Amino acid sequence: MATDLNSNTPHGLIKPGTRVKTPAATRQNYFELFLKSREAMGVSVRTLQFYQERLSKIVVNIDYINVTREQIHGILNSIPPNKYGLSTRHATYRALKAFYRWLHYEYGITNPMEGLPAPILSKPILPSLTLVQVMDLLEKSPDLRSRAIIALLVESGLRITELSNLRLHDIDWESHTVRVMGKGRKEAEAPFGPLSEQYLKAWLKKNKGKADANGNIWGVTKSGIVSMLRRLEKTTGITCNPHTFRRTFAVLLRKAGVDIMTIQNLGRWESIAMVQRYTRSFTFRDSLRFYKAPLGPSADGGRRNG
Repeated sequence: MATDLNSNTPHGLIKPGTRVKTPAATRQNYFELFLKSREAMGVSVRTLQFYQERLSKIVVNIDYINVTREQIHGILNSIPPNKYGLSTRHATYRALKAFYRWLHYEYGITNPMEGLPAPILSKPILPSLTLVQVMDLLEKSPDLRSRAIIALLVESGLRITELSNLRLHDIDWESHTVRVMGKGRKEAEAPFGPLSEQYLKAWLKKNKGKADANGNIWGVTKSGIVSMLRRLEKTTGITCNPHTFRRTFAVLLRKAGVDIMTIQNLGRWESIAMVQRYTRSFTFRDSLRFYKAPLGPSADGGRRNG
């Protein structure tokens, strides 16, 4: 039985399992309503872009209201692996899962994602920079602002949005922390070290507290910062994107002997699993430097007699 969405069914509710006759315009409206619902929830602009990019082509090319499990398999299988395995396919799976969960909850439409296992993710070693590479970038940076940005990204693990929104009153020089509005619009703090302090103070002195229209300390927008990093990468040949700096923050702390749970708190990650993914380049040999024999002279203050 086909059901017309223009009927007097309350709230457009459809009995689960019912085949739905929907014109293309109505199907497109479902997608637009989904995006509006996410926006009303307060998700970030980046999250909205994620749903838009992952779902927009799918919703115009198939009858997604009446899609079968086999068609979902076909959509996912059409996404080839990239250099990190099935991460792109996994991203589309997550977007589809959220969309169909919403359709089922709001309109009673059958959820073809129910019980569908996620694509298996590989465990690649994601790129990060060595301390030598970071210092090389700082040396070759063209001005104080770019040095302050790079030092702060590495020492604080800031996301690019957090960095680009940084205002003068967010900096606490005494505690060496900055206040940020993090992922999920959660207010948090991030640390910074002596080198960031040096470059920040030098930049602020030179800039004399001038801010851009959004009030940040840099005088440029987020896209301006990203463009600066891309130019520096082209000049130096060293990977220079915000996510690489965030991974570098985690890896350098791990190599300095900081435990994963502390790194999670300092970097404001929601799960230890993400820190483990970022620090996969930390090897057994790296860990061996911090090893203390349980039965060695330092154990319990010295060897026990008897």
